Amino acid sequence: MPNRLAHETSPYLLQHQDNPVDWWPWSAEAFEEARRRGVPVLLSVGYSSCHWCHVMAHESFEDEQTAAYANDHFVAIKVDREERPDVDAVYMEAVQAATGQGGWPMTVFLNAEAHPFYFGTYFPPEPRHGMPSFRQVLQGVTAAWTDRRGEVDEVAGKVVQDLAARSLAIDAPEVPGEDDLAQALLGLTREYDATNAGFGGAPKFPPSMAVEFLLRHHARTGSDGALQMAADTCEAMARGGMYDQLGGGFARYSVDREWVVPHFEKMLYDNALLCRVYAHLWRATGSPLARRVALQTADFIATELRTAEGGFASALDADSEDASGRHVEGAYYVWTPAELREVLGEQDAERAAELYGVTVAGTFEAGASVLQLPGAEAPDDVRARLLAARARRPRPGRDDKVVAAWNGLAIAALAETGAYFDRPDLVERATEAADLLVRLHMDEGARLSRTSKDGRVGANAGVLEDYADVAEGFLALASVTGEGVWLEFAGFLLDLVLDQFVGENGTLYDTAHDAEQLIRRPQDPTDNATPSGWTAAAGALLSYAAHTGSEAHRSAAERALGVVKALGPRAPRFIGWGLAVAEAVVDGPREVAVVGPDGDPATVALHRTALLARSPGTVVAVGESGSEEFPLLVHRPLIDGRPAAYVCRNFTCEAPTPDPAVLKGQLGGRQ
Repeated sequence: MPNRLAHETSPYLLQHQDNPVDWWPWSAEAFEEARRRGVPVLLSVGYSSCHWCHVMAHESFEDEQTAAYANDHFVAIKVDREERPDVDAVYMEAVQAATGQGGWPMTVFLNAEAHPFYFGTYFPPEPRHGMPSFRQVLQGVTAAWTDRRGEVDEVAGKVVQDLAARSLAIDAPEVPGEDDLAQALLGLTREYDATNAGFGGAPKFPPSMAVEFLLRHHARTGSDGALQMAADTCEAMARGGMYDQLGGGFARYSVDREWVVPHFEKMLYDNALLCRVYAHLWRATGSPLARRVALQTADFIATELRTAEGGFASALDADSEDASGRHVEGAYYVWTPAELREVLGEQDAERAAELYGVTVAGTFEAGASVLQLPGAEAPDDVRARLLAARARRPRPGRDDKVVAAWNGLAIAALAETGAYFDRPDLVERATEAADLLVRLHMDEGARLSRTSKDGRVGANAGVLEDYADVAEGFLALASVTGEGVWLEFAGFLLDLVLDQFVGENGTLYDTAHDAEQLIRRPQDPTDNATPSGWTAAAGALLSYAAHTGSEAHRSAAERALGVVKALGPRAPRFIGWGLAVAEAVVDGPREVAVVGPDGDPATVALHRTALLARSPGTVVAVGESGSEEFPLLVHRPLIDGRPAAYVCRNFTCEAPTPDPAVLKGQLGGRQ
């Protein structure tokens, strides 16, 4: 019989609806039940494409005896971290503070006031590698709750007190300057892996936000070192096992520092960010590899992740069925020499094995290899035949929920990639996703819901990253399409940021002033897998101010960047998006208005030149002369009856020009 999760919209929660554990969704009613029964709360947090979440579910949550014990002694709450990033952030901070590490599944025990007192992540079904079994943990917590309640309450109170003391305050915030950005570059250089590219050791995550900073820094200063680190990192990722050499798109991260073996789930946010990074790398260098990867990744998003409603699904699972019917990680993606021969024949298989690094010993598990492309490009027919054969394998599961923030990132990536490479279909996919967000996720007051599934909106309020990333997507779409309505919608969202998320001295909170009150109000300026909501908001506010001249939005962006001045030189890997936004502030950013008849080749040429500007954070408006669709177009006439471009920055304007070559020079980026 299904438990209380049966009516939820989260695919992750629905995966647990038939568990014998009597799960509750996160709700006041669940904590009231714990209070009524006098028992602690078992909080389990995960997400649908998390491998170890599936393992723990199968081992423990599907076990009748374990479930019976949990039901007798706890109120069990299951949370999808992608639906409730605020709940996840608060308790993950507590887990990391208490244990020095974190991850998912996250297992936390709380009292009825939601104060945590015992923490962990994955627990095995039997004692293993020094870890207690999950049943032992449940029994130990029950014993402590029953026999040592005073200690439990003391621990819970201290944890909450410690968390409350972590709020960020920035005195007299200042915008980062050129010296701060140079110091950040130096810091990244120190952490750069000169042998394998990327930053740090294993596991290696795609450093999308840091690469955006490097590309912008190169554009502004001409730093060859910044461009080299960006280009080499992108090439290493694209030639390694993290990139799907057959179907396009990236896996979540590399388990080794050489980019060979990935953790195989494919997330919308990674692919949106990386699609944009590779498009921007092509814009900077003209690299054919960057062009191919940007387009293949865009096509992966537009086909594999698109939902029937026009949005983009959250993820594809790491696990799928292998030939024997077992669910194992990477089964859909890996190959043996024998499998290559079966599809390609002896001669082509030998060549493909050489090109893709498929060995007899294997680079993964059980003699299978993850496809890489260290040297020459594989022939199109070989790739097509392998892709067709792979399509007959059991496919990984898909998490179909639409997350507002991640769709905002995808809208920006597809709009720009479509514009750069003359792919109007990609711009159309971006527009359809934007339409869905406005139609389904935004209410009449422009408040955002974080998720939807199958056209049904979820109950959870949008958090700061939703407002920031959706605004970012709308602003990119406005620049590409010339449709001012997207600038208008971005303005609605950013006005709510100013009204609901800004704290003292320009600091930003991850939840709105009127959101559900947790044990601590989450607030984090550092990037994780996606840009921090804090710095993403700063970037969107800055772009909107450049479009409209709004001093309130510009000032809010600059105050928010005070944290980048504090953290950028010390921890550049973890605040890359903030550094990228700071580059735009230092450069201006530049504002471009292109006026001319719609579809006129001269208008199109000027518009394309403006979109390909490498100067950091450039905003573009395009429309007919006399149009009021964008503020930048007002009082901007044609020049001698010809389409023209106007470039301004820092309240100073260049002479308008009808010549794309002159415009390109005005947008060079270097000071």
